Order: sequence, then C-alpha cells, then structure tokens
Amino acid sequence: MRADAQRNRARILAAADEVFAAKGASASTEEVAAKAGVAIGTVFRHFPTKNDLLTALMKELVIELAAEVESLVRQGDPASSLFTFFAHLVERAASRKTVVELLGIDIQVSDQLQLLREAVGILLDQAQAAGVVRSNVRLDEVMALLAATSQGALHSGWDKDLRERTLEIIFTGLRSAQL
Repeated sequence: MRADAQRNRARILAAADEVFAAKGASASTEEVAAKAGVAIGTVFRHFPTKNDLLTALMKELVIELAAEVESLVRQGDPASSLFTFFAHLVERAASRKTVVELLGIDIQVSDQLQLLREAVGILLDQAQAAGVVRSNVRLDEVMALLAATSQGALHSGWDKDLRERTLEIIFTGLRSAQL
C-alpha cells in the first residue's frame, strides 16, 4: 500500500473510532469520511462495507490491548500486572462503548483475540509464579471474568465506585491465600 493510502487508512480508522464511540449505531460512513477529511469513495476503497470498517476497528483494538499486555509482561511488576491490565480493561469498557457492542454485528477477530488470550495467559503465569494469584486459577476463568466484568461495566453503566468495588472482590478471589 502506498504511503498516502496508509495515511488515509489510519485517518479513517481514527475517525471511525471517534464517530462510532460518540454516535453509536446511528453513525454513518459519510460522517466517518467527513471526520477523516477524505471522500466517501476513499472510505469505501479501504472498507467496502460498514462491517469491514468495524472489523478493522475491532482488530486494531485487540492488537492494541495485546501490545499493552506485552508491555506489562516485559516491563511490569509480575505481582501486579495482571490486576493492572484487568482494571484498565474494565475502566476502558465502562468509559466508551465498543463499535461491536453498539451495532451488534458479528465480526471476525478470532486471530487477534487468540493473541490477547495468550498475552493475558503470560500475565497470569507471571502472577502465579510470583505467588500473588492462586495456583488453581485457570486462564479460562480469568478471560471469563474479564469479559463479564467489562460487559457489566459497559452495558449496566457502572459508576467508578461500583467498578472499583467489583474489581476488589474479583481480585480478592484471585489472590493467593498467603496475601
């Protein structure tokens, strides 16, 4: 892809993220094009359908989250990185609706979700090796808690106090009995 095409694609994705977060399902690709400062044809060249645009947005989000986890794996404290990521994801879900939740469409991001799952698995392994998370906690359980808590915060409009209290209960359940 040419450099100008790459820049346009990035501008379109950034604009789409803002437009769909602000307007939800009523947002149009025309609004995305206007926000990005490109013609609607440019949007459709990169993303032939609204679903294609939403799929690309979700893939970018999951890749971004996986990179965040990778950074915590490399530079974070193994005793707190899992909890840090968990709290950040729930906070993020509460503060802005994802495009998929707004539009209720089925998009394919399975490869990226697997990448995120593997990265969270590394955080879990590190936390267990550091002795802060119970050894019998499995990755499936952590992913289920992440998904359920994020969905609850998003769809039920949990305020900050409720999010923090809920996370405290979850983190207490995950922590090793030694703590």
